[in-house]
Amino acid sequence: MTGAIPAIPSGEPPRPLWAGRTLALLGILLVASSLRTGVASLSPIIAEIDVDIPLPPALVGLLGMLPPLCFAVFAILTPIIAKRLGLERTVVVALGVLAVGLAGRGLAPESVTLIGASVLVFAAVGVGNVLLPPLVKRYFSDRVGLVTTLYVSIISVSTFVPPLIAVPVADAAGWRISLGEWAVIALIALVPWIALLVHPRATAPAALVEEAAGGQVRRALRSPIAWALATIFAVSSVNAYVMFAWLPSIVTDVAGVTSGQAGALLSLFAAMGLPAALLVPIVAARYDRIRTLVVISVLAFVLGYGGLLFAPEAAIWLWVALIGTGPLLFPLALVLINLRSRTHEGSIALSGVVQSVGYLIAAVAPIGIGLVHEATGGWTVPLVILAATAVPGAIAGFLAARPGYLEDERHPHQG
Repeated sequence: MTGAIPAIPSGEPPRPLWAGRTLALLGILLVASSLRTGVASLSPIIAEIDVDIPLPPALVGLLGMLPPLCFAVFAILTPIIAKRLGLERTVVVALGVLAVGLAGRGLAPESVTLIGASVLVFAAVGVGNVLLPPLVKRYFSDRVGLVTTLYVSIISVSTFVPPLIAVPVADAAGWRISLGEWAVIALIALVPWIALLVHPRATAPAALVEEAAGGQVRRALRSPIAWALATIFAVSSVNAYVMFAWLPSIVTDVAGVTSGQAGALLSLFAAMGLPAALLVPIVAARYDRIRTLVVISVLAFVLGYGGLLFAPEAAIWLWVALIGTGPLLFPLALVLINLRSRTHEGSIALSGVVQSVGYLIAAVAPIGIGLVHEATGGWTVPLVILAATAVPGAIAGFLAARPGYLEDERHPHQG
């Protein structure tokens, strides 16, 4: 196939969003609401947990590294699991494990159990991260942009809501309730998927997209499209994880803000993900303005980090807002996973490779930036490095904007 990729990858006319697939839509949105609560609800109450369960700094550091590491490992395992169980059964298993892990953290009597339960949580989230794009592909191939917008927006909201209520709930009812309460959402998210398994014809698409040939993960590992998307995802994730780890320290040191202002600036950085989640998938899927989005991201990174380097006190809120705009590459990568694959099997392979590579790099980035800061005694070199990530992001973004599908790529040995 040549020419521009259609906004609707399957070529089918769009039908009403709820028509015959209400359970699938509810299921996708409820899964999305569960993907960040387990991560975002822990760090704000570490001090309260430490009173009952001693958590040395090394253990706190391990808890900080576990999410992206688990996301990376289970991103590559998820296509294998889903091929054996099917998408829906894999979702049910992941949500069950998530609920057990979230409840287990609230009941943990000591640090080993807390770590073990956290591994379950982050492993289940890693599976869920990969499953959402192919689930959208399976049930909403005619509405990829809209449904991706809906679920990425919910992920964004579920990232900044738990930190706002974690401490008040911990103060009122204890840290165990504050940690364990999120298991309820995971259990609720199970309902539509169990219903789909019991009555599959109630919501299954009239004609499922065709199954791709086997070996899609191997195909994705050799795919220029996959590596372009993995680079986009990695650039977004690296900047996000580094900022969540270091932004308060950076703005305090370079702009002289108070600790309260630093916290507000971190919230601003996180909140910039919501408008990106609302706009980017639709702009990419419906209007095919992928290069424009890449340019906006690159300019936002360069101007934001440049502002911190050369005039940090002049407009600190603007610089942080720009840096928070740069990771619009995250929803862009998620929607492109579906726009660059023909089948839901291709989508899950692409999703697994893209997210495993991206999260693996993101896992080590905060430590690397911290080491560079310590070695240089300042933030100039780290900020230059972060600004420089816009270069591979731009190159990969323009490559990913070219028309093409994973399943259509041919490799020399394939003949």
